[in-house]
Amino acid sequence: MEDTVTGEYTEDQTARGGHNRRKGMTTFRVKTVGWLFVLLSAIGTTILPSALGYRPGSDDMAAMTVLVICEVVSWTAVPLYSWLLVQGYRHTHSVVQYGLRLLALAVISEVPYDMATSGKVWDMNSQNPVFALVFALIVISAIDWARENLQGISKWAVIVLVSIAGLAWSLLLHVGLRQGMFNMGVLLIGMALVFYAMDAHENTMMMTAGVLGAVFFIMPAVGVAMLHTRRDDLGYRHSWTKWVFYALYPVTLLLCALPVM
Repeated sequence: MEDTVTGEYTEDQTARGGHNRRKGMTTFRVKTVGWLFVLLSAIGTTILPSALGYRPGSDDMAAMTVLVICEVVSWTAVPLYSWLLVQGYRHTHSVVQYGLRLLALAVISEVPYDMATSGKVWDMNSQNPVFALVFALIVISAIDWARENLQGISKWAVIVLVSIAGLAWSLLLHVGLRQGMFNMGVLLIGMALVFYAMDAHENTMMMTAGVLGAVFFIMPAVGVAMLHTRRDDLGYRHSWTKWVFYALYPVTLLLCALPVM
């Protein structure tokens, strides 16, 4: 098995929902497209405001419109990363090791994220969205445990409670909070639950995810449509490629933030 950007994934997709597609985006392309949206968001909150001469509180509507468009378009990446997380969970050798890698990435990325989003080295107003992927992994792991070990009302009680808890923690900690109104963390967890629960029913899964994405300012629904074109190929052969994608997130944020600090 091979690691993906947020976990493990194989070219031979044998998990539920595998459709053996031969056309469309490989996993490598899904990750690359996701990173490009991350780059767009980072540039839009760091380099581009200076380039456009925009300052907070300014009445420059043209510059503000460009910055808002960059930010909103970048939200297209949310379903891509949620899907990658679920695939990583289904194919990992060790959920614990996978979770620890994600947690390490979240911790390492926090300072670069704060620098890129607020211009501060430490800012508690918004935490980086990788923490939401950690919460999502815990939630779906707990759901799997409940499905295997519990029955009846107790099983469903645990499923509902852990799902609510994951969403609540994301809200309380302001995970992925953007523009004071878009909670990326909540959507990441919600999308992960949809992809986890419905992956045996492709069209229903994508329609449900699309509706959820449309509720969150439309662009995540575009990401769902892009994801629907995926194919069951990893798209790369070198083992070191997985570590490049792990590193890209904090490095991208840091490189964009440093010139304007």
